[in-house]
Amino acid sequence: MTIPPTTERNRMSDTNPTAQRHPLTGYGVIVPSERIPDAFASGADYAEPTIVGNLVVTDGAGWTRHPDYDASVRRGSFAILFPGDLSLADPGFPAERVTAYLDAVMPIIGSVSEPGAKIVFGSGTARTVPTGVDVTAARARFAEVVVETRDAAERNGLQIVLEPLNRDETNLLNSLEETVAFLDEFGIDRVPVVADLFHIMLEEEPLAVVQALGARIGHAHIADAGRRPPGQGDWPLTEFITALRDGGYNGPITVECLFEDFEPELEAALAHLRQLA
Repeated sequence: MTIPPTTERNRMSDTNPTAQRHPLTGYGVIVPSERIPDAFASGADYAEPTIVGNLVVTDGAGWTRHPDYDASVRRGSFAILFPGDLSLADPGFPAERVTAYLDAVMPIIGSVSEPGAKIVFGSGTARTVPTGVDVTAARARFAEVVVETRDAAERNGLQIVLEPLNRDETNLLNSLEETVAFLDEFGIDRVPVVADLFHIMLEEEPLAVVQALGARIGHAHIADAGRRPPGQGDWPLTEFITALRDGGYNGPITVECLFEDFEPELEAALAHLRQLA
């Protein structure tokens, strides 16, 4: 009899018995594979591994699963979907390259994920509209990529969540309102959005928008001022969590920040978030 890989949900209860008592469904952190054990040791309910360069690697000819990636534990969410050299909003870029990437990578993600795992579609460099490209055509091409990515994900039991990114990272879809409007404009369904406090604060988007669009939010990221760990700055963490909850979001919140001393800073950040919630 084959023993199935441990699920993230089981790992949560094994490593942190208080996980299910949180008002939301858990607090995790975006990490490369080598830091996953340290993340759990610091009290994370789950790990959100990165994809490009971590789960999947390329030899220049194709994409394969990293030989050192631990596939024994299935994960519930992933980040960093596309490499920067795929131009997703350029109608002149070979569409077959995007298709080939999705055909190679989505089954790999599906093989190491929980059913219905979420893939954060940020990829600011890849989706940036190149200089000289017509914006209307670029938006239409990116809409095609979003649909293709959604469908490829669903074929592998996954779900993409589209992330607004601040304008220092991309020139396409910078706010929650803009991203939801884009999805509605092109009639794209089954694609929730990501509420990321870092981008919300840099774009000066009111937290009232988070609450108003709560039904469209499928995932959340959090950091403090300067992308420091939560509790090290003065950003409105409590208000953000409240806006999420009041808007109807009851999923997990992933810490995405810059660490100087990973384990103690993550432990303190998670304790701070749990106290706030």
